[in-house]
Amino acid sequence: MSGRRRLDWLGLTPEPERELPPAVAALRASSHGAGAAAGPPPRDLAATERRRVERLILRGSRHSWLRYLAEVTDLVTSVAAGSRTGDPAAALLAGEVVLDHHRMLIGLPGPGYGRTAQDRTALERAVRTLRTHTTTGAGR
Repeated sequence: MSGRRRLDWLGLTPEPERELPPAVAALRASSHGAGAAAGPPPRDLAATERRRVERLILRGSRHSWLRYLAEVTDLVTSVAAGSRTGDPAAALLAGEVVLDHHRMLIGLPGPGYGRTAQDRTALERAVRTLRTHTTTGAGR
């Protein structure tokens, strides 16, 4: 493609832009002293996260979007591993959304699918762990 911006990554699925902001805000809140209690995150954190995702979608690139999803992956895997406090249900939701997104990258041109291979592996493991915690109540 010439100097034109590639936009194919925007058409994968709307779930990340809908479901990630509140889940990621809950995970960020728990790591910033707002507590790890289940429930909706403070509105200001959710609104901030929603604006960040919106900015990435409207003005970002595939590279910046994948960088954001790698950041979310780090939050999710840290909660699953127990090295970070956080709501296991929020981590599970974020993990499933990002994992589904990364799996769909196989249908797009470019290096996205290969670039996210390690994150997919880490998320698969984290999602398995978090499902166990959320179904047994062990993470609460």
